[in-house]
Amino acid sequence: MIKKRMEDELNKQINAEFYSSYLYLSMAAYFEEKNLAGFSNWMNVQAQEEWAHGLKIFNFVNERGGSVKLMAIDAPKNEWNNIIEVFEDVYAHEQKITGLINSLIDVAIEEADHATKNFLQWFIDEQVEEEASVSTLLEQIKMIDGKGTGLFMLDRELGSRTFTALV
Repeated sequence: MIKKRMEDELNKQINAEFYSSYLYLSMAAYFEEKNLAGFSNWMNVQAQEEWAHGLKIFNFVNERGGSVKLMAIDAPKNEWNNIIEVFEDVYAHEQKITGLINSLIDVAIEEADHATKNFLQWFIDEQVEEEASVSTLLEQIKMIDGKGTGLFMLDRELGSRTFTALV
């Protein structure tokens, strides 16, 4: 059985993951408006991944005998000045999520909840990958100053990304 404090914190994380999905969908819409279908696709895949992360935690809480309590999802930002700003926001957001996951690990340690600590290790590994991926994209976008032929080449590359369901 999961302890109440851990359950509450995991419920907050479910909300954070679902918010992340909304944020990335908002960014996908921004890129659609800019006729950058590849960037939009990348964000759509990112949104699906974040939704799956929320469901992974949702299922874990249920498996541990806890109670999932869904909360309102805040409206995400929907306007940016340029593509660089979008990816700076993505990078900052992923760093924030990393911080939230790290805080969850701290709570699991304090509560001596070894099952949750073990479960959260997957998210730690995922966040390392997420931050590295977004950092690389951000640096590439900055190299091309967010425009020109390089932008269209990157857009084409990002269009090939596909969602892979969690195991």
